[in-house]
Amino acid sequence: MTIYEPGVTLTDYGLTTECIYFTYLLLKQRGVVNRLYRWFVVFFCALGLASFVGGTSHGFFYDESSALYTLVWNATLITLGAVGVAAYMIASILVAGEANSKRIGFFVIAAYVIYCFVIIFVNNQFLVAIAFYIPASASMLLALVWVFLKKRRWYIFFGINGMLVTFIASAIQQLGISIHPVWLDHNVIYHLLMAIAIMLLFYTARGFLKEQSLEQR
Repeated sequence: MTIYEPGVTLTDYGLTTECIYFTYLLLKQRGVVNRLYRWFVVFFCALGLASFVGGTSHGFFYDESSALYTLVWNATLITLGAVGVAAYMIASILVAGEANSKRIGFFVIAAYVIYCFVIIFVNNQFLVAIAFYIPASASMLLALVWVFLKKRRWYIFFGINGMLVTFIASAIQQLGISIHPVWLDHNVIYHLLMAIAIMLLFYTARGFLKEQSLEQR
């Protein structure tokens, strides 16, 4: 079996493994089961799934004119959009609170449905996914900064840096900055930086849940 982009595929699958592990750790930590907890779980699950489908697309579906490639590619963009939904919801919970986030969630889900429609029937270019994902990431970053200024907790600071690393990784990917054409191209560098970002965001998620668990005792 030929792997067309081995570096990209393997690092994508590495991100999937990392997300599965962090999701498992979050599921073990069930001291507080609330909307913030659930959306952090969705965030890591969706990110892991997006990495898996994206790695499969890069590794095994090289013919972009085939219907199967289109199906897998669309699935990649749709799952990436789900990561954006989770980011929007986490931001809304942190800033507006549990109750208000439910009303915000209605508009976020409606926007996601429109996004999926556009991907499937109108335009499945990666820039469409970026247009949906980047504002979601920015909202999560701003929400973390806002909460950090209120609480001054180190675990929130880790998340802020994680989101900043995400933006740096995205810039490198879009600019096509590469060190090696196979093992360190722009996509591989993006994945390596994302592995760091995901780890930092996991510490943030776990910190929020631990703090809430202590507050309820």
